[in-house]
Amino acid sequence: MPIYEYECRACGHQLEKIQKLSDAPLTQCPECGKDQLQKKISTPGFRLKGGGWYETDFKTGSKKNLASDSGGSASSSASSSSTASD
Repeated sequence: MPIYEYECRACGHQLEKIQKLSDAPLTQCPECGKDQLQKKISTPGFRLKGGGWYETDFKTGSKKNLASDSGGSASSSASSSSTASD
């Protein structure tokens, strides 16, 4: 579901709201109560909800475990470099 940003033209209050694409835009400011709330144009944000959203879903072969492979080698090289700088 998309996360929309809003700003009140009357008091300047800003907020974010998770809404369905089909939901009507908010108009009433929760801070001052006036109907001056306007949707801002910003970088889109969204939340993936439900099962099945894993890093390996669209990877094939040796690329499937990139996070665990690089995490192990990065931590071992980080620990050896921190030991060398002591």
